[in-house]
Amino acid sequence: MAKFLIIRFSSIGDIVLTTPIVRAIKTRYPDAEVHYVTKKGFYDIIRYSPYIDKIHLLDGTLSALVTSLKQEKFDYIIDLHHNLRSLIIKLRLFGVKAYSFPKLNFAKWLLVRLKWNVMPDIHIVDRYFKTLAKLDLKNDASGLDFFLPEEDVFPTEKLPNFFNEPYIALVIGAKHYTKRIPTERVIELSKKLIFPIVILGGPEESDQGNFIAKKSGLHVFNACGKLSLLESAAVIQKAKLVISSDTGLMHIASAYKRDIFSVWGNTTPNFGMYPYMPGSRSKIFEVIPLSCRPCSKIGFDSCPKKHFKCMQDIPYHQIIIDSKEIMKV
Repeated sequence: MAKFLIIRFSSIGDIVLTTPIVRAIKTRYPDAEVHYVTKKGFYDIIRYSPYIDKIHLLDGTLSALVTSLKQEKFDYIIDLHHNLRSLIIKLRLFGVKAYSFPKLNFAKWLLVRLKWNVMPDIHIVDRYFKTLAKLDLKNDASGLDFFLPEEDVFPTEKLPNFFNEPYIALVIGAKHYTKRIPTERVIELSKKLIFPIVILGGPEESDQGNFIAKKSGLHVFNACGKLSLLESAAVIQKAKLVISSDTGLMHIASAYKRDIFSVWGNTTPNFGMYPYMPGSRSKIFEVIPLSCRPCSKIGFDSCPKKHFKCMQDIPYHQIIIDSKEIMKV
């Protein structure tokens, strides 16, 4: 019986994007043991996957983690993170056949610094499959996975009663400022979309969410900091439309085949991490052309040019028009 170890330490969206590989391995090798290693904080993302037999968590020293991994006697390592930590694991599990995903950092550098796009015109999920071609894995075209526990985790008691109606999930949370939809633009969207709207984000967006809800009207509910990741995923799962910037919740929405309006600031879909197989009416909104974009493959705490045109100049009026078309159906 073959034993696989998949490595992806972070973050939410990046881990969700590895789920087609996890499923493909278990489908191609049904008797194999599939193990997954990630950071403790991301446990819930893969916790309920029926395709993973055992999860190893980085919670302490890397040396302790490697010691426990050595005991498993893996046949294959699939490194989908390809950083220093994963390199150390591969070196210390000497003799185990390893497949490592090329991150194309130089190509990304060329796009960010010189605006020279030599990135392959292919989604990162499909690049994963190319990397693992020798394992004869098949992409079943079922998209991403995000599994919730069997018990209902939808936060009914935490949401107003009117969220029994079709609603929009509007994601304002993102790790970096230059990936977030500006507050005034979120208010603009929320005021002009008269449908129930739930604002999603972490505890750090709680005050911002309160401000947005207060300025927008009673049809807007701020759930930032009030819901766990699994509860937020459940809200996403039942939303009729998801409006989000380039975030982990955007990829969770893809897993549920939601219609997604993804709003791109300093990052770009050219990096290959746009919504993978989302709902059929999904759209990408970005400012093209803009000479300073992308300014980073990750993000900044403020716009380096001080104008933030990549987010400010998004055609929000079109998002409003297109949102109404979806919500009225």
